[in-house]
Amino acid sequence: MSEVTNQVQETYCLDILEDGLQEFGLTLTEGQKQQFVRYYEMLVEWNKVMNLTGITEFGEVLNKHFVDSLSIVKALDMENIRSCIDVGTGAGFPGIPLKIMFPHLQVTLLDSLNKRLKFLDAVIGELGLEGIHTVHGRAEDGARRQEHREQYDLSVTRAVARLCTISEYCMPYVKQGGFFVAYKSGKVQEELLEGKKAVSVLGGKVEKTEEFLLPGTDMERSLVVIQKTKPTPKRYPRKAGTPAKEPIL
Repeated sequence: MSEVTNQVQETYCLDILEDGLQEFGLTLTEGQKQQFVRYYEMLVEWNKVMNLTGITEFGEVLNKHFVDSLSIVKALDMENIRSCIDVGTGAGFPGIPLKIMFPHLQVTLLDSLNKRLKFLDAVIGELGLEGIHTVHGRAEDGARRQEHREQYDLSVTRAVARLCTISEYCMPYVKQGGFFVAYKSGKVQEELLEGKKAVSVLGGKVEKTEEFLLPGTDMERSLVVIQKTKPTPKRYPRKAGTPAKEPIL
């Protein structure tokens, strides 16, 4: 493929990114565009030797990973958020896109696999991002560490586990008055009913659910916004593996 063709394709795909973000009221600087492009290049490069994502086509990554990660602005004013932890970050979604878009954020990327953290550290270095770092560990263990427990304005995850389980992973990190936002695919009414007790027990209340279509697609998305109204009881999270096997119901 010629360099000219590559440039045309890159411009077209960046239009997809910009148009998608425009629907959220977001505008990228030239520097941010280049950071997203380089992030994509590193994602595909490292994906050849480790499993980071099943989505590798440029336009799809921009939309299904980057735009999707930034959709949180439909539900929350990110300018008022100072600290954020991405629990089970994987390839860095939504944490790194949030950091690129909102440089003021202090971001922690938590994951249980060291090889993924090596990738994320490489991305952070290559993109010149500051005020962002990686932490190795399971969600249940990290939330028991004093430097992380109830220290964040915002906890986020795109994990596929049900709300009753991921609430126990994520809520203990959030300070009182802060938020836990779960990125979900499709409708979530059933999960909300199932997870109502867990959210309450862990010190939160569902503030709202934002349902929308991912820009340029017919893919349904939901953002569940939970506010932390009181401290999480010390017994939570329970030991590793328990929240998934025995969710609070």
